[in-house]
Amino acid sequence: MNLKRIIYHLTALSLLVVVVAGYSCQKKDVISSDSSISLGFSNDSVIFDTVFSSLGSASRQLMVYNTSGNRVRISNIQLEQGSQSAYRLNIDGEASNNYNDLEIAGGDSAYIFVKVTIDPNDQNNPYVVEDQIRFLTNGNEQSVKLVAWGQNAHYILADQQVGGLPPFKVVADSLESIHWTNEKPYVVYGYAVIDSYGELIIEEGTRVHFHDKSGLWAYTDGVLKVYGTEENPVTFQGDRLEPYYADLPGQWDRIWLMEGRAGVNHEIHNAVIKNGFIGIQAESFLNATQNKVVLHNVTIQNMQGIGLFSRLFAIEGSNLVIGNCGGYAMALTMGGYYDFKHSSIGNYWNYSVRNTPSLFLNNFILDTLENVIPFHMDFTLSNSIIYGYNDDEFDTEMDGGADSLYFFDHCLLKTERETANGINYHNILNEDPLFLDPSINDYRIDTLSPAIGAGDPSISATIPFDILGNPRAESSDLGAFQFVPGQQEEER
Repeated sequence: MNLKRIIYHLTALSLLVVVVAGYSCQKKDVISSDSSISLGFSNDSVIFDTVFSSLGSASRQLMVYNTSGNRVRISNIQLEQGSQSAYRLNIDGEASNNYNDLEIAGGDSAYIFVKVTIDPNDQNNPYVVEDQIRFLTNGNEQSVKLVAWGQNAHYILADQQVGGLPPFKVVADSLESIHWTNEKPYVVYGYAVIDSYGELIIEEGTRVHFHDKSGLWAYTDGVLKVYGTEENPVTFQGDRLEPYYADLPGQWDRIWLMEGRAGVNHEIHNAVIKNGFIGIQAESFLNATQNKVVLHNVTIQNMQGIGLFSRLFAIEGSNLVIGNCGGYAMALTMGGYYDFKHSSIGNYWNYSVRNTPSLFLNNFILDTLENVIPFHMDFTLSNSIIYGYNDDEFDTEMDGGADSLYFFDHCLLKTERETANGINYHNILNEDPLFLDPSINDYRIDTLSPAIGAGDPSISATIPFDILGNPRAESSDLGAFQFVPGQQEEER
């Protein structure tokens, strides 16, 4: 090959390289209008897990990725709460909470710095201060959540997720006995888990706040002990403190209790559980439980779903109050053992139509082939009240393949069933109990209530004081509250 030919080929090759390079550069410089392009982010949430003890600020970094081959223009980046936000942004070196037309080359990225300023002693702050950064690219909207802690508290932040389970953090590991005290509130973001053979003891006056979809979960052979007092009950509720949320249902998920070992019971004494989805869910998971749930002086109210839900469990309750649930107040399913004394159930739910009764009993489950598998059920309710808006506040779904019995003894029960038989019913009233004000979950009984003096003194002798500490003495009233003359007027 002569020199001229070599020069010719080299020249042609160089031109080709220039053309290709030029084309490639042009392609990367072209701003794509493809609406299917999505940005990538270093995290789907920016979490400031610093617990402030005094006024201060913290910063975090967020990477924004253009994973496409073409240049993109993010037409708008802004904080959803705008100037009202506790957060501040620095985008492409400019401090701005509302930034327009940020361009990122194909395969490149950009930095956003996020700063939050918190006064943990501001009682108007929610426990969890949230906002989100919104990105608009070719009409495609995306967001990244911002989360910081707003008051000085113990924060339980989920750090694990397994399969389809909700995010969780183990707060009491196997063979650990952990105490939560009333020194500072506990705020749970995700699920707080008591692992097998772990124990969580919650002491009097402790306040536990749950974020949206969060809860407390005692796994198989884990144990929950709640030891409130009449003067200092333990409270479980949502983490929003504004007046609007004071009685709003559905702000968190549930307290979820699984089966345990014989003689090691879940216990909840002097506690208020409110504004969630399910108050307490107790279920046998891997095998039929050998322990039980003991509830004494417990109030469950404003649950969007169910107040007390069980699957094949054993529950004993005294001075139990369940009020205003969107579904069942109590749904006790798959059989089990249940004994409730001096309980008040009032379901005057007014957020939506409620088609379910306050109390539902069931003694079977269906297998994958729709075959009935029955379980033994033993249910007793005594010296108690069940009332609400529905015409019938009691229903059952029983299979005869297992011995099962339900028995109401000295109760006020709103039902359309015949209650004259002595097998299931004994001394039943069916009239308005005249709760003082069920719209605000006040289930004390008024002066003319038919529940006054209608209880069995021999049953009351086993629960001698009502939920407020008033003695029942010789006169035994139905429900968790003993009527005390003048008490209502004094507290109004």
